[in-house]
Amino acid sequence: MYKPFVAEFLGTFMLVMFGIGSVSAVVLIGALTGLWEIAIVWGFGISLAIYATASVSGAHLNPALSLTMAIWHNRTGFTFTRAAGYIIAQVLGGIAAGCVNLSIYEPFITDYESRTGIIRGEAGSERSAMDGALAGTLLGPTHALFVEAFGAGVLAFMAFALTDPGNRAIPRKELAPCFIGLTAASLIALLSPITQASFNPARDLGPRIVAALAGWGSIAMPGARSGFWVYIVGPCIGAPIGATVYLLLLEKRREMPSLEDGEPTR
Repeated sequence: MYKPFVAEFLGTFMLVMFGIGSVSAVVLIGALTGLWEIAIVWGFGISLAIYATASVSGAHLNPALSLTMAIWHNRTGFTFTRAAGYIIAQVLGGIAAGCVNLSIYEPFITDYESRTGIIRGEAGSERSAMDGALAGTLLGPTHALFVEAFGAGVLAFMAFALTDPGNRAIPRKELAPCFIGLTAASLIALLSPITQASFNPARDLGPRIVAALAGWGSIAMPGARSGFWVYIVGPCIGAPIGATVYLLLLEKRREMPSLEDGEPTR
């Protein structure tokens, strides 16, 4: 009974680690040269995480997707009680990834702060936190909320489409994780310049908690007026909408595979 929750923890850890690790490598070391390089590393990490955990937990790896699966309980067999356990495991996985990433890059973060005159915990130090997402200065919370909801909605739409047993356009179901990762990479390349493209509350909240405890304080966990909540609320609005559009308009059969079938339900 515990294995699905362990799988969600480890899969989310892997997903978040690839994501914030690639960003850290760019900002702190200059290891990657373009946005697409970050996006494809992140997308490939998502694919690997799904391959590693799909047969055990269904590879949700995202609280917004677990919420969506519970909302569509009549199709998925996934309950809100189970979703709560998954979400806890996912956030813990994000926290673990934040801890490991901080441990790996701490010397480079310190050097970056020294070179740029950043004082950890003060205004402007969010640039060195390597934690949660940050919307562009031209965006208000409502606009950022829409962007995050849209991205999560497209991702959920494609996840349901790619794992629909009746979708004959997918020649082999084993390819679904690759296309889900490619979808995520494309969305990151498209929307990351606007909101940094989180689409996943665990990816944002987990590392943000770590940064808050590691010296960034309220810079990492600002008040509600800062708009950081859009990275939690946005995906939880968008993912159910995206899944609903697919299930009501395009689904090829009435029931999606359940967790007990050992099929990827992400």
